[in-house]
Amino acid sequence: MAVLITGAAGSGTSTLARALADRRGTVRVEADDIYWYATVPPFTTKRPAAERQLLMAARLRADPNAVVAGSVMGWGDEIENAFAAIVFVYVDRRTRLARLRQREQARYGRVNRAFLAWAARYDAGTAPGRSLSRHRAWLAARTCPVVELSGAMRVAEQCETLARYAALR
Repeated sequence: MAVLITGAAGSGTSTLARALADRRGTVRVEADDIYWYATVPPFTTKRPAAERQLLMAARLRADPNAVVAGSVMGWGDEIENAFAAIVFVYVDRRTRLARLRQREQARYGRVNRAFLAWAARYDAGTAPGRSLSRHRAWLAARTCPVVELSGAMRVAEQCETLARYAALR
């Protein structure tokens, strides 16, 4: 069954999802690729909720062992409860923001200050969308096992930790 890797922007969900998918011999699905339309510049136009629910449900049917990276909070019970396990990755604010600056510079040749300002508010819970308090409340309502990985661990160490859980192998 599918696995979800979730956390704040810059926490390493995509990197861990890629490594875990490789280890499991399955595909990685980026929630952002479904949440947002492909635009130039990227991340400017959201898909309607019903459309993204249909797209994600189709991906999970096509690849039932997929590793999904990102947030699916508010996507409806069919999607939110479709996972055998959820991994919540928490990394401190300073580390996340440094990673985001580096990633933005490498991908786009510049840093999107509005995006960084949004990401910086995750822990305080003042940003729209994802926040630490909203994530924790959402995770508490899940019916599958939830594993939390805290701190800036190496990906290999994260995978070793997750290998202890049958649903994550």
